[in-house]
Amino acid sequence: MLKLEHQTLNDRAYGALKQELISGGFSPGQTLVIRKLAETFGISTTPIREALQRLVAERLLEMQNNRSVIVPLLSAPAFEELTRIRIAVEGLAGEMAASRMTESGLVDIQGTLTGMQCAIEAGDARAYLTLNQAFHFAIYQQAGAPILLNMIRDLWGRVGPYLKLLMQADRYIPQSNDAHRKIVAALEQRSGPTVRTFIEEDIAMAAAVLSANLGKVK
Repeated sequence: MLKLEHQTLNDRAYGALKQELISGGFSPGQTLVIRKLAETFGISTTPIREALQRLVAERLLEMQNNRSVIVPLLSAPAFEELTRIRIAVEGLAGEMAASRMTESGLVDIQGTLTGMQCAIEAGDARAYLTLNQAFHFAIYQQAGAPILLNMIRDLWGRVGPYLKLLMQADRYIPQSNDAHRKIVAALEQRSGPTVRTFIEEDIAMAAAVLSANLGKVK
């Protein structure tokens, strides 16, 4: 039982760290200090260390020559490749979700959209980023495609640390929520191709802002 509990704690640490990557909790190039992370999550250093090693193996983090672990920096070509893959994969997930969307799922997505607008009005960038991730994944989960969902999570694990750069573009956030409203309207109509189109446009719009700001990351 103790071993099982230990494994569960490792999985929880892994999940928490990956969620931080996905939601923009970490910054590009940031060094992740094991002891500080352990204090933040209220657990010992061993599960954190093993979770970091797991994320390094998945190439979501990088280990330096001095054994420190950092959040990877993306080159412009790598970011462009990620964007093209995201457009294809997330557009597909959105289209699949439209025909499988439940009423309760739609209500949750609508509620998240409302929360995003409240975050915009309050000027709470961190809350907006968290809700933005929740909004997209609430849609993708409705696709009923767990392999596809895991692929999307890995893609977001790579691009998530860069999402903070969106906060530097004053006009982006209101425009982004307009795009989200279009996605919700298409979901309400259960129009898969339209959902796909609006998700693709949303990703492309964010990517254009991020691409223009990649050089600001040191």
